[in-house]
Amino acid sequence: QGTLVESGGGSVQAGGSLRLSCAANRDAYGSSCFGWFRQAPGKEREGVAHIGRGNTGYVYSVNGRFTISIDNAKNTLYLQLNSLKPEDTAMYYCVSDKGRLRPSPLRRDCPGFNGSYRYWGPGTQVTVSS
Repeated sequence: QGTLVESGGGSVQAGGSLRLSCAANRDAYGSSCFGWFRQAPGKEREGVAHIGRGNTGYVYSVNGRFTISIDNAKNTLYLQLNSLKPEDTAMYYCVSDKGRLRPSPLRRDCPGFNGSYRYWGPGTQVTVSS
């Protein structure tokens, strides 16, 4: 019974910053794979950033501007959004997953930008004006 709850969204002007937070309960946080997705009206959902099991990645359009991080003491996932652009306007979702079991060697791989995460938060809106 994992749950994720995002917060920190809002309306800012281009060039501004926001910090999104995602509070996770024990089941969701213990999944080990985490990420942020976003979806704007009329556009496909896209992965923004992911982190887990030694891997971190960002979609090219946000690379150098956004930073994903985890505070294990607080069971919280963060996404720092800097130098925001109008194109960043979207509903942002945090996600978590236990990872897919793989052999050779035995391990669990995180979904990365694949949308097959088990747990999804309800989303927080980010609006950037020009």
